[in-house]
Amino acid sequence: MTNILIRGGTVVDGTGAPAFKADVRVSGKTISEIGQNLTPAADEKVVDASECIVSPGFIEPHTHMDAVMWWQPSLDPLPGYGVTTVVIGNCGFTAAPVHEEREVQREMVKIFTFFEEVPEQPFFDLLPWDWRTWSEYRASIARNCPTAANIAGYAGHIAIRLAAMGMDAWTRAATPEEIRRMCVLLEDAIDAGALGMSSNLMDHDSQDRAVPSLVADDAEWSALIGVLASRPGTQLQVILDTFFRLKAPEQMERLGNLCRGRGVRVQMAGAGGLLRFQDSIRDRMWEISAKQKEEGLDFWPSFAHVPPTTALNFFSTSSFAQANEYVWHEVVQAETVEAKLALLNDPDFRARARDSWDNKAFKQSLVANPHMMLLLDSETGAGPLGLSLKDLAEQRGVHPSDALADWVIANGLNSIVNRMPHPMAHEQTLQMLKDDKTVANISDAGAHGQMLCGGGENILLLTQFMRQQELTLEEAIHVQTGKQAGHFNFADRGVLKPGYRADITVFKLDEIEARPLKRVFDVPDGKGGMTWRFTRDAAPMRLTLVNGVPTFENGAFTGALPGEMVGPQLRKVEEAAA
Repeated sequence: MTNILIRGGTVVDGTGAPAFKADVRVSGKTISEIGQNLTPAADEKVVDASECIVSPGFIEPHTHMDAVMWWQPSLDPLPGYGVTTVVIGNCGFTAAPVHEEREVQREMVKIFTFFEEVPEQPFFDLLPWDWRTWSEYRASIARNCPTAANIAGYAGHIAIRLAAMGMDAWTRAATPEEIRRMCVLLEDAIDAGALGMSSNLMDHDSQDRAVPSLVADDAEWSALIGVLASRPGTQLQVILDTFFRLKAPEQMERLGNLCRGRGVRVQMAGAGGLLRFQDSIRDRMWEISAKQKEEGLDFWPSFAHVPPTTALNFFSTSSFAQANEYVWHEVVQAETVEAKLALLNDPDFRARARDSWDNKAFKQSLVANPHMMLLLDSETGAGPLGLSLKDLAEQRGVHPSDALADWVIANGLNSIVNRMPHPMAHEQTLQMLKDDKTVANISDAGAHGQMLCGGGENILLLTQFMRQQELTLEEAIHVQTGKQAGHFNFADRGVLKPGYRADITVFKLDEIEARPLKRVFDVPDGKGGMTWRFTRDAAPMRLTLVNGVPTFENGAFTGALPGEMVGPQLRKVEEAAA
């Protein structure tokens, strides 16, 4: 490990305080000194940061790297965007704890891979599965899975439920003994450094089954929240249904009732519903959120600062099933190209698809809004390209489902249908970015690899939002650093301060951009080959340090994997040292 002196930069320390000129000295894994005109020591590497910003490394608060990090430890493209810590285990989807029976283990993997659109077989083949509890899982990561960024994680409610109940987790309320086992599993996770518990109140699987956490009754919820309440500094993260059945307002009120008077922090993921213009539930969510804030509940909405936009493919997407369009999902599930084409050409399939499209698909979903489905990416180039599915259907005088089937047959099954960005309430987005109790920069990095990238969108806070003079430099950095660290109780990072971890990024404002999506073929397909995912070129940062080690330098990933498992800490670093 090399000691480093970062000289001549403008320090933005992550607290929101004004920027200042200073040098930053790194000794081993920690920041040892910040001051002006520091003299380099003989053993120090000197980094010239003149005309550059020196800030804490950025924290990605909502990723699904749980599986991906085992075969892609670089966490590409995150090092090139200044990311030094990622949070995994979101939305109730985690790799631990696990049931002892193989069938139940496979069920948990199938849930994760379906919803997060991660290849299933590598999940089985490349993870060691040498754990049952979350504490054993953490130990396995430390032994077997070095990464380019620090990892913090939740224990997932779905995994906990399956581990305690087996396959019955899908169908019924838990018994008192099963609830007791769940509490023991959660206690094990938190005591081993988990952030808390994540849960899911939104999703249904490929067979239209509600995920196990949606089956949990208030007795189960109350007991698990009780575990969190007994361990200060932990939290509950819940994905609300703002997309499909639109139950988020009732869910927010239920969580308020369950947590009232218990001092538990709750991160309400999916609060992007607060920011979309056409959602019928948006005003109700704003009212409930304001009331809960006035009441003093420690509830933090989490959200993305960019409009939801996705790419729909015909091999791995969950978009059809999530839209309640299970007939078209048959095409995704068909195992071969020939089987997919046979369905698309079958008159019976087409009749069922038209009926499902019109009468079953959620009205706010993508397939029910063909004007938002953009035909831009063709495998064969047959076209037509550059128009919406609605336009194509009207031109040809056919149903949108038939128009899509014809277009896919002509353009190839590896073609992609893009989604028009969802309109957002811009002023409310700015309001939430500046609110002291929100979690911004939700990206889903590591998931939906053939739908989006996620990683790199943090840079828009330092480009688009700053260039439009909607955020100051200090605000744009605070949103991704000190504010995030405070939310997760990371007491030794997220701020540039002597004694804190040397998670640092250095960049020049006029050099960085959110780069466009591109395809790379580096994902194991479970069949001995590789499939593709979206990524993007680096911003780039001049330097990214994780625990004092460069992970991005001279325009490229360095290959270093210095990340560590981190968890919530209630004491400040100075107090711990004392």
